Amino acid sequence: MAAYLQWRRFVFFDRETVKEAAGPDSATGRPLALPPGIAVCDSGRGSLVFGDILRGRIWFLPRSLQLSSFQAYKLRVTHLYQLKQHSILVSVGEDEEGINPLVKVWNLEKRDGGNPLCTRIFPAIPGNKPTVVSCLTVHENLNFMAIGFADGSVVLTKGDITRDRHSKTQILHEGSYPVTGLAFRQSGKTTHLFVATTENIQSYMLSAKDYPHLELDTHGCGLRCSSLSDPSQDLQFIVAGNECVYLYQPDERGPCFAFEGQKLIVHWYRGYLIIVSKDRKTSPKSEFAGNEAQNVDKQVLNIYDLCNKFIAYSSVFDDIVDVLAEWGSLYVLTRDGKIHVLQEKDTQTKLEACKSMLFRKNLFEMTINLAKSHHLDSDGLSEIFRQYGDHLYNKGNHDGAIQQYIRTIGKLEPSYVIRKFLDAQRIHNLTAYLQTLHLQSLANADHTTLLLNCYTKLKDSSKLEEFIKTSESEVRFDVETAIKVLRQAGYYSHAVYLAEKHMHHEWYLKIQLEDIKNYEEALCYIGKLPFDQAESNMKRYGKTLMHQVPNKTTELLKVLCTDYQPLGESEGPGMLEGRKANSEEFIPVFANNSRELKAFLEHMTEVQADSPQGVYDTLLELRLQNWAHEQDEQIKEKLRNEALTLLKSGRFKTVFDKALVLCQMHNFKDGVLYLYEQGKLFQQIMHYHMQNEQYKKVIEVCELYGDQEACLWEQALSYFARKEEDCKEYIAAVLKHIENKNLMPPLLVVQTLAHNSTATLSVIKDYLVNKLQKQSRQIEQDEQRIHKYREETTRIRQEIEELKARPKIFQKTKCSICTSALELPSVHFLCGHSFHQHCFESYSESDSECPTCMPENRKVMDMIRAQEQKRDLHDQFQHQLKCSNDGFSVVADYFGRGVFHKLTLITDLPSGKAAALEAGLQRDLLMHSKRGT
Repeated sequence: MAAYLQWRRFVFFDRETVKEAAGPDSATGRPLALPPGIAVCDSGRGSLVFGDILRGRIWFLPRSLQLSSFQAYKLRVTHLYQLKQHSILVSVGEDEEGINPLVKVWNLEKRDGGNPLCTRIFPAIPGNKPTVVSCLTVHENLNFMAIGFADGSVVLTKGDITRDRHSKTQILHEGSYPVTGLAFRQSGKTTHLFVATTENIQSYMLSAKDYPHLELDTHGCGLRCSSLSDPSQDLQFIVAGNECVYLYQPDERGPCFAFEGQKLIVHWYRGYLIIVSKDRKTSPKSEFAGNEAQNVDKQVLNIYDLCNKFIAYSSVFDDIVDVLAEWGSLYVLTRDGKIHVLQEKDTQTKLEACKSMLFRKNLFEMTINLAKSHHLDSDGLSEIFRQYGDHLYNKGNHDGAIQQYIRTIGKLEPSYVIRKFLDAQRIHNLTAYLQTLHLQSLANADHTTLLLNCYTKLKDSSKLEEFIKTSESEVRFDVETAIKVLRQAGYYSHAVYLAEKHMHHEWYLKIQLEDIKNYEEALCYIGKLPFDQAESNMKRYGKTLMHQVPNKTTELLKVLCTDYQPLGESEGPGMLEGRKANSEEFIPVFANNSRELKAFLEHMTEVQADSPQGVYDTLLELRLQNWAHEQDEQIKEKLRNEALTLLKSGRFKTVFDKALVLCQMHNFKDGVLYLYEQGKLFQQIMHYHMQNEQYKKVIEVCELYGDQEACLWEQALSYFARKEEDCKEYIAAVLKHIENKNLMPPLLVVQTLAHNSTATLSVIKDYLVNKLQKQSRQIEQDEQRIHKYREETTRIRQEIEELKARPKIFQKTKCSICTSALELPSVHFLCGHSFHQHCFESYSESDSECPTCMPENRKVMDMIRAQEQKRDLHDQFQHQLKCSNDGFSVVADYFGRGVFHKLTLITDLPSGKAAALEAGLQRDLLMHSKRGT
């Protein structure tokens, strides 16, 4: 029970008297006076509605304050009920003397002769028992209407209350106590009817069959002393007794408030409870009856805020008829016909008016509740919370202050609060504030840093774990900042947890490798990462891991560079793509780990033949190093074979020079010679043996490659000639090959050997004798050929002279084509061939050439043209001259082709008979010369 005397009083309403509207015949500023006899009233649909108990009229007062009325009953109007959601007015009155009340339903939107349309009229009395109507209520859905009577009965009309045909009337309640109040309560699809009498309170469930009811209390109230609250108070039925005000649910009694005094009127308005009570205690004649004993009494109107426990307004009036709510204000109708309006102040004005008093008396909680109930904006509430927090902080109540500051989060700058609690003794308060700041996702990186430092200073591991071990969707802090702070504070396990959970791979590996030194765990973690991240982290931390866990690191690199799939994933991008890293890029990782590097490179060359060239180059260098430093002969031979096998794999064609340099650096003889051979560097092979004075090898090289590069023999001869040792055996072998291949002139051979002091004439005696004999035989052959050519030339010249000076007699008797007897007309050629004219025309391709001699003549002409085309090919001539065993024969060949003189060739036939004869002689000369050769 709330103590009424402890409630604060405020003036949240302004009181004024309603003045008449300005008109042509009325002066402004005069109080509005209602007609006498107004005893009942209601409001809704933009008007105040009054009932005349003397003349039976119903009056309407709109916002324009222009009164209007119509005759509703012949005698009097006793009850009015205006629906709020429909333009329907229900009235109870009398048309004749006696107890015979009539219920009329008016449609205010429709007219009948200028008056509202009366859609229904029916007697209110239940049965034939005459009784007075005490109260009336109508459901907003127009399907229920309840009428209470002084004899204790309640009549319920169910159905469309505006029509007789669609509704049904029945007696819902019968009792021995007058009914003083009725109210419908709608909650979802459930409808209840509260019934208040002078002695009890009951609840009926109208949405159930047979309308079950429940008695809620055994004491009641007077007329107009009950009302229904709004949803802010859960639609409770309010009953005002002389000692207390009770609130009821449909199935139980709720709270009560000790408001003393005799209650006359009760209403509910926008969260306020309005009570009109007597100003002084008097003993009324009847609690139910009437107001006759109260007419001269002063009456007090109190407006209560039940939620915040204060009185919003209190004032004294003379004989209040009723209190109405319309147009956002309260209207108090007094017996003298005046209307007083109570206008609620705006929220800001109310708060300013009461804030100074509340703050001065430290009633911040009431201020806060007041602000909330009036829906003050968040900025205004935040300011109240701040001032309350400052007040508590100044009093030394830091725990209470931080709770108020927490309520300002989102409005008040966090630094304002943080500065107040930086003292070490208040660190737990600061921690609470920062926690809430993070929970509302309003913290920045600095706030996260500060909160984590608070946890570490307090050594509150449980709170720290609770903070960082939130689910992914609930993270309300900057993860990277948290990792940095935890790492700096030495909470490595917490930092690692955050880094792993939120996939900050770089931070995870930094902490594992640099702080915890857990190299194997870091390596396993890298093996679980996607390909791109695994590759980049192995490049960054590979050297460290290789130094600490070389074997496992090597295995991971093998997988990474072949067919990488993250560990623990049965399927995913890595498995589908089959991605692999460039193995050459990881060679620097193996610094100072040559054994692991060799295993890695050999693995790559085995499983991936198209590995980058750098892999093969490095592997070759490693094998050569191992070979050069090995002392065991068996192992050294094995390493030699491995190096040679690698060289012979064909992977060093594009980097021939690099491989050669590596072999030379490590003095790998077999590799150097192999590469020389592959590069056709025969002279280098021979020079290599010359430098090592391997005379037999020099001879072998000449024998193997002398046919491809003839100068090798000359160089060998020059080499042995410079040797002061006895090299007669090798010189003889070289001279024999030079003689067989005719590689050098004898004079040059003699000059070369003249530099050797040990080489005597006996060394070259056989060579010179054989050479002179060959030249003698060659001279004899040349002389015979010259004699033959001279005789042939003489004969041809004679034939030419005969053709020029003597007539040619054609004695052929057969055609050279068809071999038939020759008949005229025929065709004869100087070459001695004759043809039938028709045979010649059929087979001849040219009128001036013999068909029989033409193929041979063409060969001769083609040879002449070829010589003409090749006579300017000096490069070819020089090359052949250099490479030929007999240079003189090459010169003679080119001389015979006409390279050294200009050749004039007649290919066109001159005009005239002499020219034709000359051309024919030229052709015969060519043909004879061809046959002669």
